[in-house]
Amino acid sequence: MPRLKLNRHRKQKKLAAFFALWLHILNMVSWYIRAVHTVITIRVGMRPTAPRYKMFYPERKEYMHRLVYESDNTCLHQLRMNRETFVRRCNMLERDGKLKASKYLQLDEQVAIFLYVLAHHVKNRVAKFLFHRSRDTISKHFHNVLNAVIRLQDELFQKPEPISETSTDERWKWFKGCLGAIDGTHISVQVPEEDKPRYRNRKGEITTNVLAACTPEMQFIYVLPGWEGSAADGRILRAAMIRENGLQVPKDNYYLVDAGYTNGEGFLAPFRGQRYHLNTWLNGRRPETPEEYFNMKHSAARNVIERCFGVLKKRWAILRSPSFYPIKTQNKIILACCLMHNFIRREMTYDPFDDDEFIDTNNDADDEDLGSHVEHITTIGTSNEWTNFRHSLATSMFNAWTSRHH
Repeated sequence: MPRLKLNRHRKQKKLAAFFALWLHILNMVSWYIRAVHTVITIRVGMRPTAPRYKMFYPERKEYMHRLVYESDNTCLHQLRMNRETFVRRCNMLERDGKLKASKYLQLDEQVAIFLYVLAHHVKNRVAKFLFHRSRDTISKHFHNVLNAVIRLQDELFQKPEPISETSTDERWKWFKGCLGAIDGTHISVQVPEEDKPRYRNRKGEITTNVLAACTPEMQFIYVLPGWEGSAADGRILRAAMIRENGLQVPKDNYYLVDAGYTNGEGFLAPFRGQRYHLNTWLNGRRPETPEEYFNMKHSAARNVIERCFGVLKKRWAILRSPSFYPIKTQNKIILACCLMHNFIRREMTYDPFDDDEFIDTNNDADDEDLGSHVEHITTIGTSNEWTNFRHSLATSMFNAWTSRHH
């Protein structure tokens, strides 16, 4: 008996020693973990992540105030519109574009981020630094506003109105029934390496060829981005006319186009082989034939589309060099810039990016004459009737001019 008790006692002592050892090891591991956590906390300066929005809120609020609401001058230079126009833009995007404020990002800040990126062509990481937001937040809300602007295109594109019989505008009064001017412009884009040959234009640059039509008051009527830089202007125009919701030209109306397009019904081009550009007539040089005089007046009127492109690219820096987005997004950005151009010129009585004062259009005019029930031109091609129309118009213009100056 005594020997059995002795053995049992020894086993209990060994078991107690084993548990004591394990308890000591666990205590050492726990101490080590706490020590490492303390060192990391001291060196990295860890802070709780939950209050970060509250921590940056005053800075964000102050920056938005300085950027948008402090003065018209700052708002105009940074976002390309004055404060009143900015507020109207936000209201329209919320009401008609279905843009919504998020839990942590108000609608006006979303619009400000979008406009700032377009105006200054900054990358997401730059906008992240300025607005104290994550890159994902900047990207998400940029695309949200972009899509909201695109949804407003039916409202923002200007309805064309033909030059009236009573027009006294020296540049346009001869072109009765004209709706405006059409031309293409090349905008540099980023595309995958395998697509570069298709997007390389005659100058060797990687561009998209954008077709646009505008009114005499420099409002865009129609814009078709997305064609490769190697595509000819005439080909793009033909495609625009046959596509769904494409360019519509009612019978008895027309657009002014340059010599790169066919002179045919609906599209009045200058006489080829004759002096045309405005700088030809500097230094007192006078046209000597009806064709030259027609080309001079045609160039003076059609120049509105060139001015339109110039103002557009001056206003939005993102159109002056390749952007950092996929090509589909770049095409949407081009369209959105044109729509924003229309909105700004419609809402602001003076456009600082244009040398001339803005001539306000009558937005309440009756557009019924150009409604969908009117027969439209569906093809482009020469015809004797259209050739005779151009020749007769040139002769009338030249005779009227010579009778006044002789």
